[in-house]
Amino acid sequence: MKLKENGLIIGDDGRARPPWAAADELLRNYYDTEWGMPVTDERGMFERVCLEGFQVGLSWRLILKKRDALREAFFGFDPDEVARMDSVEHLLSDASLIRNGRKLKAVITNARATVALRERGTNLAEFVWSYKPETTPAPTTMDEVPTRSAESEQLAKDLKALGFRFVGPVTMYALMESTGIVDTHLVGSWRRGSSGIWG
Repeated sequence: MKLKENGLIIGDDGRARPPWAAADELLRNYYDTEWGMPVTDERGMFERVCLEGFQVGLSWRLILKKRDALREAFFGFDPDEVARMDSVEHLLSDASLIRNGRKLKAVITNARATVALRERGTNLAEFVWSYKPETTPAPTTMDEVPTRSAESEQLAKDLKALGFRFVGPVTMYALMESTGIVDTHLVGSWRRGSSGIWG
């Protein structure tokens, strides 16, 4: 691996990636195939909202390791199925999950809020995408990557008003990055512009 001047790392495959996605195979695969690609379906967006909430205070690598177990525990993140759950007590002793009671309960709360959102004539994916900014950042170094924006602050405020939990402005900016709503791939990364949203 070789380090470029702007902090990107050139892998053995010749592709430039940011440091967080350069060495670890799990993170590299996520970066190469999923991170920053558009998520436009309700279930997919619900899962991402929940996973970003689980990530608060933890590493994204840990969330990815536990993702399959979380999917199994929460019916593949089907909001209708999750909304019918009445307790997470049976999940608190499961070491394959994130055993944080508040975060586990938030999945049910957020599922119910997701279902309720349909009564407003929209769904969670459409609602989140409505906060897409007019322009996207073009960071050349990791230091230039924003951690929040006016849009993520408003999205967080509005989701909280609708009953969602673990949806702070920094968490919602991470959601916008991971679902393609903004493109914060570093300029020079092999993935810059890969979403097809920003070119």
